[in-house]
Amino acid sequence: SMYSSPNSGVNGTSNGSDSKKQKVEEAPPSRVLHIRKLPNEASETEVIALGLPFGKVTNILTLKGKNQAFLEMGTEEAAITMVNYYSTVTPHVRNVPVFIQYSNHKELKTDAGNQRTQAVLQAVSAVQSGGSPSSDVQEALAAASSPVLRIIIDNMFYPVTLDVLQQIFSKFGTVMKIITFTKNNQFQALLQFSDPVNAQQAKLALDGQNIYNSCCTLRIDFSKLVNLNVKYNNDKSRDYTRPELPAGDGQPSMDPSMAYSKDSNSLLGKIPVSLCNRSGAMNPLSAAAAAAAAAGRVALGGQAGSSGVLLASNLNEEMVTPQSLFTLFGVYGDVQRVKILYNKKDSALIQMSDGNQAQLAMSHLNGQKMYGKIIRVTLSKHQTVALPRDGLDDQGLTKDFGNSPLHRFKKPGSKNFQNIFPPSATLHLSNIPQDVSEDDLRLLFTNGGGAVKAFKFFQDHKMALLQMTTVEEAIQTLMDLHNYNMGGSQHLRVSFSKSTI
Repeated sequence: SMYSSPNSGVNGTSNGSDSKKQKVEEAPPSRVLHIRKLPNEASETEVIALGLPFGKVTNILTLKGKNQAFLEMGTEEAAITMVNYYSTVTPHVRNVPVFIQYSNHKELKTDAGNQRTQAVLQAVSAVQSGGSPSSDVQEALAAASSPVLRIIIDNMFYPVTLDVLQQIFSKFGTVMKIITFTKNNQFQALLQFSDPVNAQQAKLALDGQNIYNSCCTLRIDFSKLVNLNVKYNNDKSRDYTRPELPAGDGQPSMDPSMAYSKDSNSLLGKIPVSLCNRSGAMNPLSAAAAAAAAAGRVALGGQAGSSGVLLASNLNEEMVTPQSLFTLFGVYGDVQRVKILYNKKDSALIQMSDGNQAQLAMSHLNGQKMYGKIIRVTLSKHQTVALPRDGLDDQGLTKDFGNSPLHRFKKPGSKNFQNIFPPSATLHLSNIPQDVSEDDLRLLFTNGGGAVKAFKFFQDHKMALLQMTTVEEAIQTLMDLHNYNMGGSQHLRVSFSKSTI
């Protein structure tokens, strides 16, 4: 509970284990708030920072020995908004949860001679009204007024990508820039908002939260930097205000459509289910499943225990094969078995490695056009796909791919986890032999009947982007040409790209 007895003021004895009876008797709304269980080292600035996102803070009284404080907001409305917000999101100061409730005091009468408190409050007022604080309190305020957050991810059983961070933090305001790096064997990021108040709100809401249940815990502090200098847009750094920046290091450039938009979906808000298995280790692909959910492509609620088997229907039975389904669904997970139904050959069961992979494939492929027909993909009630009994010929309708060397996601932490995108007209090609030219590839990709609209080699010529006329053509060429033997032992790798040419 966020609340304790309404009478727990300076001499209150409440210890935070509040009964229902006490909660009913909470004090009526007041612009003065009582904050309890503060860590010993908490500063006035940090306490004021709790109220900053909700309006003007007009006074503060800290009771160091009791680990408590009183905070006076400019209006009762601001105080009500603050209490309502913190009733759903536990506030933290220095990673310690604190408790906030209305005080019985209607205003704070503090010693006006306490110059330091007054200076901090004046500085806060100056910052909130767009001015600049005086130099003597700039340092005290720097922590609470920087638009740049330093993020450390603890307990990281699965790589967290720059795009996942953008999804989560953009709920709180405009994310302008992100830089990710590894320091002391820990994944860290610097993330810049357009406004310090947004950074404050994000820190209050997200510090100590898990991106996925039981893992990937966010530890958030303010950075001493007030502006980030981003030189490249790639999977390690991004400036959403300058989509034209080069990729650098031969990495794929950012899709200009990924520049900031106000569609602020939050991973934390959209994913109520655990994406970790019972042992606490991450299931492969769960971050990608989470990202798909955050983008609104799939609701994961209630699917935590779903099987990994999908039912695909409305297939073109003249064209579809177990191999083509293995290749297409294999973009989103490791397909174990495929069975085209004997009595209904426009339908097939596809067994993925786990429920997260099945969710991911369903979210991306349901409603796509394949061989001229819009396919339907749903979760099957089957737990596994049965193989035909020994000696029984089922005309090649069932295939076991359990030991396939073509699984994209066998290796934990593989880069393939970070490059999972919806079907698109633009394909990413890799493992291209040095002697293969643009004309060779254009010819290869038009053999199936489609047309190549655009082509671009990466600097080293081992990778390229190739744009087909339609998404349907791209789906067909991916099924036909992924793992195509380019000569020698080099097999072409094909996946969907988020970029355009």
